[in-house]
Amino acid sequence: MFIGLRETPMTGISYKRRRFPATVIQHAVWLYFRFTLSLRDPEEMLAQRGVAVSFETIRAWTVKFGPKIAANLRRRKLPPSPRWHLDEMVCKIGGERVYLWRAVDDEGEVLALVVHKRRDTRAALKLLKQLLCSQPVEPESIVTDGLASYGSALRALGREGVHRPGRLREKNRAENSHLPIRRRERKMRGFKSPASAQRFLETHAAVYNTFNMRQHLLSRGALRVLRVGSESVWNSAVALPLQACREPCKNVESQSDILSRQFRPSALTWPATTGRASANSVAQ
Repeated sequence: MFIGLRETPMTGISYKRRRFPATVIQHAVWLYFRFTLSLRDPEEMLAQRGVAVSFETIRAWTVKFGPKIAANLRRRKLPPSPRWHLDEMVCKIGGERVYLWRAVDDEGEVLALVVHKRRDTRAALKLLKQLLCSQPVEPESIVTDGLASYGSALRALGREGVHRPGRLREKNRAENSHLPIRRRERKMRGFKSPASAQRFLETHAAVYNTFNMRQHLLSRGALRVLRVGSESVWNSAVALPLQACREPCKNVESQSDILSRQFRPSALTWPATTGRASANSVAQ
């Protein structure tokens, strides 16, 4: 879903003392969190553009700059819908069974998530406290499954009036929101630790909210407008200098323009052609 431009101060991101330009780092981080890729996939994609960087370097970039970019993206997003859906999913981390508690609104925007070892009232209360403290709107309804822990946690917070225990179709929004996480989990061959899973999923959620658009409900013209807006938000979150972070974003350059200027086809060296292609070129 498109994230609007709020006039909110952002934290400046410094790329000093790095071997590669800031545009390369930003593009690698964007590729990794935007699409269902492993760390070796951005390595191959950058190598095709003439940038030789290892997957370990890309991993270090995602760990260092990913949370900072996600924090800037969260500062720029508009208030979500007041109709929330809560659900939990089972994950295997380090051979142990843990639960990923997630909250989304009725448009699919990820609001909060917590990685916890238990499926009880304490974990549900932790999710609800984080959710209520981080969102600027009051919930009109909170749809959950039949787990009794949700009711106990909401009663402890005095919010039992907005609780809507759902069944079947009423849970579809929360259940469908797990699909991107399952795809990333399979691609990454599982999460390595609860802390790394929490860090990755928070960054992934911020990027997902920025570029998630329900294309089946939009015309091509509206889709182009929303994509340009999402790119502007991303560029303002990653590329603002320290002294300009408190100013509104104006005339932000798109990611494709930055990369086309940084990686010109004339600067790349291609291997010599062999076989029939070389013979045709000689004949011409």
